[in-house]
Amino acid sequence: MPTRARPAELAAVLAGLAAQEDASFSVLVSDQSDGPPSWEHPAVEAMARVLRAQGRPVRLVRHLPRRGLAEHRQFLLEESAAERVLFMDDDVWLASGALRLLVQALDDLGCGFVGMPVQGLSYLGDRRPAELEPFELSDAPVEPEAIDRDAEAFGRWTLHNAANPAHLADSLAQSSGFGPRGWAAYRVAWIGGCVLYRRHALVECGGFGFWGELPPEHAGEDVVAQWRVMEQHGGAGILPSHAVHLESPTTVPVRDAEASEVLAGKE
Repeated sequence: MPTRARPAELAAVLAGLAAQEDASFSVLVSDQSDGPPSWEHPAVEAMARVLRAQGRPVRLVRHLPRRGLAEHRQFLLEESAAERVLFMDDDVWLASGALRLLVQALDDLGCGFVGMPVQGLSYLGDRRPAELEPFELSDAPVEPEAIDRDAEAFGRWTLHNAANPAHLADSLAQSSGFGPRGWAAYRVAWIGGCVLYRRHALVECGGFGFWGELPPEHAGEDVVAQWRVMEQHGGAGILPSHAVHLESPTTVPVRDAEASEVLAGKE
């Protein structure tokens, strides 16, 4: 989990992890705050103690200077040796059972990654049927798929706007679309905020090692990594999503350099 100057949000994220059931995992938090690291806040320290008391190791590290999100994620990837690696943003709260479901889905679907779309629950009353039109369930095993900004599949990005994931889950529940497993996989353009990778698939596709080709101020590094994994191993979204966006102001206000566009211009 990369973080920067978000102690309140980080405490909430760790609290969500501490509430996970029947899941064995360790936590690595890498801080790039200008001042004291977020994990020095008493609430964050308390949640770290809870996780450790549960037998879930927690590492809190500093990683400076800042060279951009892609470099930060590559650092985290290299610091982990787990067979499955969950990249979480520092403003995403997970409901109980999320990790267990993600692991089950990754194993059942046999793809390179699965993810839970983050939901902005302040938008629950804002229904956007036109944005849900690209929705398409995905069967197992999930097949590889090549996507870029010119592909029709790129239009699936609207599925994750606002509270769209919650509305999609409601529709599936009403139509028995979850089936006996209690969850469904669907086709995505990409997933932001909560993605569980099969480590070997991410490393085989280069991880976030492209960071040196990007300016430090960039966005969309997760899109590039996921497209590369999808092309070789496939990837899918999971509903119902147990990931909730805390809706805090972004810590990446400068988004002039979109990673996929910058790298496409160098090919």
